[in-house]
Amino acid sequence: MKIRKTLAPRIASAHCDLPCGVYDPAQARIEAESVKACMEKFNASSDDVFRERAVRIKEDRAELVKHHLWVLWTDYFKPAHLEAHPDLHQLFWSATKTAGEAKKTNDVAVAEKLLSEIAAIDTIFWDTKK
Repeated sequence: MKIRKTLAPRIASAHCDLPCGVYDPAQARIEAESVKACMEKFNASSDDVFRERAVRIKEDRAELVKHHLWVLWTDYFKPAHLEAHPDLHQLFWSATKTAGEAKKTNDVAVAEKLLSEIAAIDTIFWDTKK
């Protein structure tokens, strides 16, 4: 009888996949820094094969930026955070759009804009952790 209780399904309730300690905008920032570095390396090279690889890596990293931002937006931030920071929705929308734009260009200014937007999200994130 004790074995049956041990193996019985248990219902758990949580607002996220794992405890909140796993969230951090640093993941998006690291990928965005990689995007910027790939753009810089692309612009500094005349080797077509190298440039093609840089573009492929940059596009993959930009997609990861979007992924990490959406995980924060959909799993971590709650309505109370939006009430305290009404620009949060626009900031996430803009940052994910900029990440998408970074996939289409090798303009380092786009990567710098993305890093700036992530920094703003980071500031708000850590404010909510107080």
